[in-house]
Amino acid sequence: MTTSNASLKQWIDEVARRTQPSSVHWCTGSDEENDALIAELLASGGLIKLNEHTHPRCYLHRSHPSDVARVEHLTFVCTRSKEAAGPNNNWMSPDEAHRKVDALFEGAMRGRTMYVIPYCMGPIDSPYARCGVEVTDSAYVVVNMRLMTRMGTPALRRIEREDRFVKGLHSTGDLDPSRRFIMHFPEELSIKSIGSGYGGNALLGKKCHALRIASWQARDEGWLAEHMLIMGLQSPEGRTHYIAAAFPSACGKTNLAMLVPPESMPGWKVWTVGEDICWLHVGREGELRAINPEAGYFGVVPGTNRKTNRNAFDMIQHDTIFTNVALTADRQPWWEGLDGTPTVDWQGNPYRDENGPAAHANSRFTVSAKQNPSYSTLAEAPEGVPISAILFGGRRREVAPLIYETRNWTHGVLVGAGMASETTAAATGQVGVVRRDPMAMKPFCGYDFGAYWQHWLSFGSRARKLPRIFHVNWFRQDRNRRFLWPGFGENLRVLRWIVDRCEGKLEAQETPIGYVPRIEDLDLKGLSISRESLQALLAVDPLAWQTEVAAIGRYLDEFRSTVPQALRDELEQTAQGLESNNGELEQARFVARERHRAATPRTHT
Repeated sequence: MTTSNASLKQWIDEVARRTQPSSVHWCTGSDEENDALIAELLASGGLIKLNEHTHPRCYLHRSHPSDVARVEHLTFVCTRSKEAAGPNNNWMSPDEAHRKVDALFEGAMRGRTMYVIPYCMGPIDSPYARCGVEVTDSAYVVVNMRLMTRMGTPALRRIEREDRFVKGLHSTGDLDPSRRFIMHFPEELSIKSIGSGYGGNALLGKKCHALRIASWQARDEGWLAEHMLIMGLQSPEGRTHYIAAAFPSACGKTNLAMLVPPESMPGWKVWTVGEDICWLHVGREGELRAINPEAGYFGVVPGTNRKTNRNAFDMIQHDTIFTNVALTADRQPWWEGLDGTPTVDWQGNPYRDENGPAAHANSRFTVSAKQNPSYSTLAEAPEGVPISAILFGGRRREVAPLIYETRNWTHGVLVGAGMASETTAAATGQVGVVRRDPMAMKPFCGYDFGAYWQHWLSFGSRARKLPRIFHVNWFRQDRNRRFLWPGFGENLRVLRWIVDRCEGKLEAQETPIGYVPRIEDLDLKGLSISRESLQALLAVDPLAWQTEVAAIGRYLDEFRSTVPQALRDELEQTAQGLESNNGELEQARFVARERHRAATPRTHT
């Protein structure tokens, strides 16, 4: 197999001359090809077959111990000007980057097969989809890309028609961390990655293409490439609203995308369109429509069980590739959060408690999205789904209420730009360190954040039917560090309020930061929670928010003159509202203290 596309053929020939593979294989995406590749990987030890009775057609891959996660310090955006990449990215000039990485690609595939993977991000016939070609010397990458994208002959045919595609060159190289780079050239629509076989560094259709390169494409072409889930919320009456949501890591994005409604809310259904990436376009009626560019999930597996995420747990019981999990004595995959006892750790060594976690903290599963019990068939709809609401959120013990709605689109963009989450001890060794992660895109936006926020603002005039924007926080705690909200399936109660707001059914309480629910408007049937807890969950403390607004302002200042003035104006409006509200609050407290003093009997000394 080859191609009729002259530019693609020329590029493949150039790559082959540089990397010197022993053979070149054009991937078709067929079942027969996949079976042959898995057989080769099993024979070479690249995959280990798991218990066929408990986990049919499931396999384990172990990566090198130095190659287990994204390497953000070795990830570069290479644009002609440093200002275009922005302070949110590591920058290198294209000439220097090509020179540095091309030297590492010289002969890198000698003695190996070079695989050519044509793929489509998004439904194969969608006008919103975009194509790419990844060249790799890793069969593990091929079998994963088959699950994660629409890969093979149909994608190649579309590329030949359009003559436009993202070029992705990858080699595992020698896995030496000092010879590892992930280079992005958004002006050239190309990616070069060497020295890693791990997920996001090697599956170039995922973060590299679908976010870093696509965000640049999206700005040029008038759409948005976002780190967001897409879910459908169907009411008992049969109406479905689609929601897109952006959360930093450890904030429950996958759990929300696959939410299982509580028994106390019969008739409600949740449909998963996507759990990680969302491409938003303006539809024919001026509405924002979304597609999930991916066809599968590459998810973090520790903590996943039937209680935390039943749908995710059920879907990975067959036809799944696991990476860096542990094994039980009967060759079942194991990770922290499961019952049972591991006998072999993620590196293949006998497991001992004193050696720490048996599965790597970033161990993964790769699986087709169609195995998800809540999978929406509209994930393959060429026109995408209409978005009613956009959610931003983070992990905050205090400050942010359970839910609030922004005043308007510009205010919503400000809330997204100022998004923050508190770290956990497992992540950093410190609890409560606040980190800004605008739109959950800090590691993934392919250009300067100031220009990115301006592009978001442009949809205020570009789209006629804008989604409402909300902020959620499932993680608010009391003084004893106990979570006030139960989370998981109970989050549907908050989503229902969002849907009711989108349908114009409910009023809300206006505050300086936006609109919060009235307690009586939340569906609390069957939920055991005190009114005091609800009041604390929905409270907006002016003093705490004045500190928060000041911190957001300092963060925006890091991007200097590129920050849109509209965001600074919106922040000032919030600050003024808080100042006024704080004055009223202090006056109310003074009156209450005086009343209390007058009513308290005095004693003489």
